[in-house]
Amino acid sequence: MTQDTATPLKPRGQGLSLKRQLLLWLLLPQLVLFLVGGALAYRVALKYAEKAIDQSLTQSVRSLARQVKPIGSGLLIDFPRAAQDIIEQDPEDRVSYMVSSPPGSFLLGNGRLPGPTEEQPLPTHEALLYNAQVDGKSMRVALLEVDYGEAGSPQRMRVQLAKSLTAQQRLTTELIADMLAPLLLLGMVLSVLVYGGISRGLQPLTRLQAQLGDRRDHALFDVSPIEMTEAPQEVHALAGAVNHLLAAVRRSLGQEKRFLNDAAHQLRTPLAGLISQTELALAEQDPQALRARLGKVLAGAQRSAHLVQQLLSLARNEVEVKLKPLDVASLAREVARDWTPRALKAGIDLGYEGVDHMMFPGEAFLLREALNNLIDNALMYAGAGSEVTLSVQMQGTQLVLEVADNGPGLSAQDLPHVFERFWRASDVPGGCGLGLAIVAEIAQRHGGEARVLAVQPHGLRVQLCWTVGHAENQFV
Repeated sequence: MTQDTATPLKPRGQGLSLKRQLLLWLLLPQLVLFLVGGALAYRVALKYAEKAIDQSLTQSVRSLARQVKPIGSGLLIDFPRAAQDIIEQDPEDRVSYMVSSPPGSFLLGNGRLPGPTEEQPLPTHEALLYNAQVDGKSMRVALLEVDYGEAGSPQRMRVQLAKSLTAQQRLTTELIADMLAPLLLLGMVLSVLVYGGISRGLQPLTRLQAQLGDRRDHALFDVSPIEMTEAPQEVHALAGAVNHLLAAVRRSLGQEKRFLNDAAHQLRTPLAGLISQTELALAEQDPQALRARLGKVLAGAQRSAHLVQQLLSLARNEVEVKLKPLDVASLAREVARDWTPRALKAGIDLGYEGVDHMMFPGEAFLLREALNNLIDNALMYAGAGSEVTLSVQMQGTQLVLEVADNGPGLSAQDLPHVFERFWRASDVPGGCGLGLAIVAEIAQRHGGEARVLAVQPHGLRVQLCWTVGHAENQFV
């Protein structure tokens, strides 16, 4: 068994941290929304300011029109100085007015005001509002035309009142300030809360990093699982994945360590025996004695090779298996046919009993290995003249693969130790005490168990058992 050396991945580039990305994706939309909201608020404030000025100009132009009273074919202008002072009291927001009759012919006022364009129709008895340039300044103008005079000589009077847009801009600015200042404050508070929330939300990742960092100085098979009891669900999932990976690494390292310990322990004696027998064979002068020594060397080498094969098989069985549907009954009959020549040579009757077909999710190579070990064990210890039976059958809801023999069997004291590693109940050469341990491992890897039962009056039955659903539909 070898351990692959993992090559560390080299990062392609250091991007933004998760914290900065979250801040960017949360605060940038907030800034965009604030700017868009400010632009919309400015347009709304400008509209309402313009509406307020239009209402003021409409009322003022009507009041001014009432001060000019028609008398016969003439006009009586009742415009006291006090009213004129009120209109002109703000030098920065001066109000200009003009009375003309006929329209466009200056009659009264403090400045000349332009009329509307040709595209702007004059409403009857209603004020017309429009923008105009007066002395290089943008102004809002209200215009009202009134008919007067006798029926035979009708006349028309135009009253205009203009106000600088400075007041509109000032009012708009005040409205924007009153609206955006609280929003800006709320945005700052929200940004602080978002930053604090992100920092607090990422604390489990920081703790996870700290816990992983603390494990760098520990042996991997001694590392305890990561605990994130108060972390969010996503971090729990991450910690669970890391724990699963650590468990797999610990299991792999534990298997490797156990394999090395088993190999070192079990191979030490056979190798020492091989060395001793080889040294004695080199010193032997008698050909017959030399041949006997070499026979012992060959037997020791074969036993060592068998032991190594069993150890490797045991190590392979400890990895995860991929289960696929297979016909275990056909597999069992095939294994029995493969072992028939050896059984005949040993004077043992080997046969198969049970169902013709049985579908079961398993791994064919491992199940074949388990059956090979069971039959090999039975042929080795049952003795000449005995019977060995391989069977596949259903017992209730359990699928049972069984190898039974009528050999000498085992005592009641030995039965609990059958599946222990390197345990042997007999000194018959060729065994190494791993065959039934491998069988038990394979059964567990398939979600089942291995059992051993005594046969009366003598014999032994070894079973691989799995609980299956809808068993009546799985065999013929």
